[in-house]
Amino acid sequence: MKSKEFKTLSEQIDILKNRGLVINDVDKAEGLLLRENYFFINGYRHIFMKSSKGNDFIKGTTFEELYAVFQFDRSFRNLLFKNLLIVENNLKSIMAYNLSRKYGIKEKDYLKPSNFSQDSKKIRQVNDVLNKIKRQLKLNGRQHSATLHYLSNYGYVPLWILVKLLTFGMINELYSILKPEDKLVIAEYYNLDVETLTVYISILANYRNLCAHEDIVYEHKTQKEILDTRYHRELNIPTMNDEYIYGKNDMFAVVIMLKYMLTDSDFVDFVNEVDYDLSILDGRVDIIPQNKILDRMGFPSNWAEIARLK
Repeated sequence: MKSKEFKTLSEQIDILKNRGLVINDVDKAEGLLLRENYFFINGYRHIFMKSSKGNDFIKGTTFEELYAVFQFDRSFRNLLFKNLLIVENNLKSIMAYNLSRKYGIKEKDYLKPSNFSQDSKKIRQVNDVLNKIKRQLKLNGRQHSATLHYLSNYGYVPLWILVKLLTFGMINELYSILKPEDKLVIAEYYNLDVETLTVYISILANYRNLCAHEDIVYEHKTQKEILDTRYHRELNIPTMNDEYIYGKNDMFAVVIMLKYMLTDSDFVDFVNEVDYDLSILDGRVDIIPQNKILDRMGFPSNWAEIARLK
């Protein structure tokens, strides 16, 4: 198996230059590569390539432009992460409220297997998820002030406190094992059907992890697709072979999901902040038009109009 060799900063610069990247300030570029990591900055090169199969940059592409896309994705990722945390917290709160109201406030009550899906095909999954939640409480319950307070003073932890220990991924798993009627109550809060919310939670949990680990986000696509929505139709998103080309498994699909799951004011703020970052990027990148960047993200040219749709 072929292995990678260590490259000095000077060698990294030479690789980029040999691929046609213009580097006007070598010392500055070396400093950025040292601080930010060559691998991650180089991961943003694809949009500047002459062809999808080659490694050569479009003639005239500068290091500053490459770094500008890196910076844009960092800012975009932080904005997305902030809003995904809002969605995560809201979903935890809504689930905890409804399950606590129906099944009780002590974990010995609300974590009974009988409170969850009775589908014979899901028995193992139900037990696995509940055991995972109990293990999380056992391992971390005394590490957090709120859970420690309830354990020390009452001997139990209400679900609205316990959910703080659960990851978005675990909330995704928890929703998947709820009884159909309990899933429906939560989905109706967002004016969604159960199947749609199930897909949304799964995809958003994936993006939440990408953001937390500082992966490349702006051009990320998922294997799962969201169903067509009225926003696809109202924005006149173009189609190919009767399928929408944007807003299915790309970043605009995430925007659509946030439209459903954030409050109107939070969503408008999110759109305005992303639009502002895109305008900054447009001022820093000359070699490629912004519509190419939007296309890479899966954004239609009129993407921001979704903020004004009811």
